[in-house]
Amino acid sequence: MSIIEKAVSELSKARSSERSEKRGDDTVHKAGARVSPTLPEQQVTQAPGAPATEPGAALAGPGASPKVVDIPFDDLHQRGMLTPATPRSMIAEEYRTIKRPILRNIDGETATDIRFANLVMVTSALEGDGKTFSSINLALSIAMEMDKTVLFVDADVAKATAGRLLGVPRNSPGLIDLLEDRSLEVSDVLCRTNMEKLSILPAGRVHAKSNELLASEGMKRLMVEMSQRYSDRVIVFDSPPLLMTTEAGVLASFVGQVVFVVGAGRTPQQAVVEAIEHIGQDKAVGVVLNGSRRRRMGFGYGYGYGYGYGYGYGHEEFERRSAAQSADAEGASVRS
Repeated sequence: MSIIEKAVSELSKARSSERSEKRGDDTVHKAGARVSPTLPEQQVTQAPGAPATEPGAALAGPGASPKVVDIPFDDLHQRGMLTPATPRSMIAEEYRTIKRPILRNIDGETATDIRFANLVMVTSALEGDGKTFSSINLALSIAMEMDKTVLFVDADVAKATAGRLLGVPRNSPGLIDLLEDRSLEVSDVLCRTNMEKLSILPAGRVHAKSNELLASEGMKRLMVEMSQRYSDRVIVFDSPPLLMTTEAGVLASFVGQVVFVVGAGRTPQQAVVEAIEHIGQDKAVGVVLNGSRRRRMGFGYGYGYGYGYGYGYGHEEFERRSAAQSADAEGASVRS
């Protein structure tokens, strides 16, 4: 048989095999949906341009689609918050400054290693200091990095304000469900978003003992698991205020870094000092002054937002500076 005859024969066999496979193939492709031959009861629909489903992510049940949350960026922008569409805004520059030491700690670029450095808790002393505003902006800012991904955890389960602002549907399963039902995996309740490098773990359903669950040993196990399983991610927690619940102090003991938000002209100094005492000495603590007005060359600066006190001061240094500022303020009032 000549080379040409052999080639024709092989081509004929290939075409025959292809037609046979098409007739017997259980895999069906249609309108962007794909049904697996090994799992014919599960249909996974991937929206055009949407981020890929996380490996190992479980579906809610037969015929379910991966949950993708559309973050309402226009609404966030109207609230004066950071969005991917405004990467060079003043608030974007502010959060670049705030996140840099956090990321350096995660990357180990410090003299002392920080355990669970990728677990970052954002909290405050009291309600209304701007912690949720700050936690969302911080998460968005880090997710805009070239090589960082973020898991945002709405741990203020009593209010779940962060989840609502980010577009998470009400009654979405989340953190509380994980703590109550140990058969669930993080991937079962994780929400992908229309921002490729940002995922959300919602607060979960309302539970009569949600505060106790947050302070439980199960929460500690979950946080350790997330830190290790998602070691390539920055995990940002929107926490309850430290002086409003005892659970916030317990959460602070689980994380490696704490971003403490102070409301400018709002948070009493004594409340700040008391709240800081709830944070362990082994944590990297950054203090953000929210709602301040800085001036440059006589003009207002920023969007009602600023940062202060620097990042990484120990408790003694923070209290020393607070006392010095109080003394300066008293001296100024005497001189006036």
